[in-house]
Amino acid sequence: MSEDALKKNRFLNPIQLIVYALILTLIGFYFLAVYWSIEPETFDVRTDKAFKSSNNELIVGYTTVDTTIKIGDTLLNKQGGFLSNDILPPSLFMDNMPAWEYGVLVQIRDMAATLRNHMSRSQSQSIENVNLKEAEPLFNIDRLSWILPEAEDSYQLGMKQLEAYRDSLADQQNMDAQFYARADNLRIWLEVVEKRLGSLSQRLTASVGQERVNTDLAGDAAATQSTDAQRQLTVKTPWLQIDDNFYEARGTCWALIHLLKAIEVDFAGVLEKKNATVSLRQIIRELESTQDGIWSPMILNGDGFGLMANHSLVMASYVSRANAAIIDLRELLEQG
Repeated sequence: MSEDALKKNRFLNPIQLIVYALILTLIGFYFLAVYWSIEPETFDVRTDKAFKSSNNELIVGYTTVDTTIKIGDTLLNKQGGFLSNDILPPSLFMDNMPAWEYGVLVQIRDMAATLRNHMSRSQSQSIENVNLKEAEPLFNIDRLSWILPEAEDSYQLGMKQLEAYRDSLADQQNMDAQFYARADNLRIWLEVVEKRLGSLSQRLTASVGQERVNTDLAGDAAATQSTDAQRQLTVKTPWLQIDDNFYEARGTCWALIHLLKAIEVDFAGVLEKKNATVSLRQIIRELESTQDGIWSPMILNGDGFGLMANHSLVMASYVSRANAAIIDLRELLEQG
């Protein structure tokens, strides 16, 4: 081989450079996506700021509102930030973490609505809190919105309104900002949580496909519905949505663990009177089991009693048990 040919072979041609650069970029995107997919750890909801500096008395409601703010801060500022509305790779091709984010976001929305409509109001004729009035619609912006408005900006503004409400609770001179830790208010929020978990449980269980009896009108002989429905329903989650449902449940349970721990602080008197503190702690324990590490590179979808595991059914088991305990707790709170 001539000396000129050897010199030419020392350098890559443009096509080879492009191919190698593309391969390195894809590898970089993959490891970045893996890093961004690491779920945040749980945090301690208790804070010294929840107590009055003068007499060390608990500021009722401070812990619940502060925990909601911390959940929102984690949602927006975890590694990778908020990924659901990203339009560039690698987050454009990620679906597990965005599903986790959606589960967390729904719990923030539900708590914001409950704070605005119930926990901050003494009765139906009372005036709603101005900060909560502004906060709730800000959390309802489409999570996929990436411009005008950008979802993160809207959620950040909502958190600032929650911060203003939280700080007003700590201001002893401000009589307009209140948080009412009553059994009826807690029941209302638990009823919403109950429905969220019930829906998740059904979707997780449908990963293997099921024949279900239509029970939409059960329990009321006079009940009607808009259109006729089949008596037997075949329910099966599409293959591409199985992992999305799983991670949405993970995000939902992660947020609920913190909110329920905050409820234990602010509603301690109500729970103690009903002898329900232990029941609440059992719910938290069931939800904490949903956060165990996943030792599989993908969410498996084996048959119910097949050779392969079915992660969705395991998750559904924990979610269903927590949901059943919430129903029992809500019924306990209804008793005199």
